[in-house]
Amino acid sequence: MILANTFCLLFFLASSLQGELHGWRPPVDCVRANELCAAESNCSSRYRTLRQCLAGRDRNTMLANKECQAALEVLQESPLYDCRCKRGMKKELQCLQIYWSIHLGLTEGEEFYEASPYEPVTSRLSDIFRLASIFSGTGADPAVSVKSNHCLDAAKACNLNDNCKKLRSSYISICNREISSTERCNRRKCHKALRQFFDRVPSEYTYRMLFCSCQDQACAERRRQTILPSCSYEDKEKPNCLELRSLCRTDHLCRSRLADFHTNCRASYRTLTSCPADNYQACLGSYAGMIGFDMTPNYVDSSPTSIVVSPWCSCRGSGNMEEECEKFLRDFTENPCLRNAIQAFGNGTDVNVSPKSPSFQATQAPRVDKTPSLPDDLSDSTSLGTSVITTCTSVQEQGLKANDSKELSMCFTELTTNIIPGSKKVIKPNSGLSRARPTAAFTMLPLLMLKLAL
Repeated sequence: MILANTFCLLFFLASSLQGELHGWRPPVDCVRANELCAAESNCSSRYRTLRQCLAGRDRNTMLANKECQAALEVLQESPLYDCRCKRGMKKELQCLQIYWSIHLGLTEGEEFYEASPYEPVTSRLSDIFRLASIFSGTGADPAVSVKSNHCLDAAKACNLNDNCKKLRSSYISICNREISSTERCNRRKCHKALRQFFDRVPSEYTYRMLFCSCQDQACAERRRQTILPSCSYEDKEKPNCLELRSLCRTDHLCRSRLADFHTNCRASYRTLTSCPADNYQACLGSYAGMIGFDMTPNYVDSSPTSIVVSPWCSCRGSGNMEEECEKFLRDFTENPCLRNAIQAFGNGTDVNVSPKSPSFQATQAPRVDKTPSLPDDLSDSTSLGTSVITTCTSVQEQGLKANDSKELSMCFTELTTNIIPGSKKVIKPNSGLSRARPTAAFTMLPLLMLKLAL
C-alpha cells in the first residue's frame, strides 16, 4: 500500500511538472525570437503567412481566413509571442516591427490602451539620485538650494559632460534654424535630434533638465523651453487628440512609446503613488521617450506652482467621440502618477512602499491662471559654469514638511523594495499558453505527504 501511494505521488509530481513546464519559456528580444522562428520550418512558414494576412487587412477580415487564423494560433506558441524590445537597442525599429506584426493581429480593433512592447523597467528614481550626486556633490546649504535655479544648474551640469553638451547643442542648433518666412524650422530634423539626445544621454542629465523643481516663473519657463517647443511642439492649430493618436499609431516607434507611457504612467488607485508598481522612474522614462514624435508632450505654461503637461492637441471636433478624447487627454493633463513622479524627482525623493511605512495623502498642486511666457535664454549652451552644481533638494533639505508646500505632492523615504511593473498582455482564449513557473507542484508536496501519513 505504501509503495502504491509513493508511486502515485511520484506520478503526480512528474505530470504536474510536465504540465507547468509546457508552454513556459523565458522572454527574448523580438529580433532573436525572429531568428529562432526562422530556424524552424513550421514557425517561419506560418510567420510569412501571417504577415501576408495582415497586409492591407483589418483583424476581422484576417481572422475570417482559416489559413490566417491557423498561422496566428501556431505563432502564439512560438517565442515571437512573448518577445519584447529594449528602448534604444541597436535594432529597435526592426524589433518593434516584429512585435507589432504579431500583436496587431491579437487586438480587437483599435484599443484605448495597448500593452508596451518594451521590457519592464526595474530601476528606480533612487538609482538616478545616486548617479546624479556623483556630479553635483552633496550637503548643499538648504537656504542656497531653495533660492537656486535648478533648471539652470541642470543645463550647466549638461555642459560639463561632453556627450550631453554635444547632443544638446546639436538639437538647439537644428530646432532654432529657420527655413523660410513661412516655415520656422524643420520639425522632422528637430524631432530626430531630440530623440538622439534623450535616447543617448544618461537620464541623470536629461531628467534634471526636464523635471527640475522651480520656485519662480523664470525657472519654470526655462524648464518649458527645454525641448524648444516653438519648433518641436507648437503649431499654428491644434489637431484633434484622437486624430493625433491615430497618426502616431501608424508609426511603430511612436506607437510603442505611447503604449509604454500608458503602461507605466496610467493612474492606478491601488498603489501608494498612483503609479503602476509605485515606480516613478518607469513613468518618467516613458514620458521622456515620447519626446521627438508626433505625440511630443510638454508643459502647458511657465507656472512654478502647477505641473500640467499635454501633447499639442485638443478635443475640439470630436463629435460622438468627445468622451474618449477627453479621457485620452486627461491621461496627460490630470494624471496623478505623472504629476507625483515629476514632483518627486524635483524634490529628490523616492517612495518607500514598505508595509510599515506611514501612508500620506498626495497634495494636489493648485491650478493657476496661465502666465505670460518669458523669452528663452539659451546662452548657457556655450558657456561652462565653474561653480558646484547642486542637486534637486529633498524635502528634508529644504526644511519643509510633507503636504504643506504647493510644490510637493509626495514625500517619502528612499525605496527599499524592488517591484517589477506588470504588463498587460492579450492572450487568445484556448491558446494553451502558460507562463507559470514550475513551483506549484512542490508546494503541494507537504499536503500530499500529510495525507499519506493519515
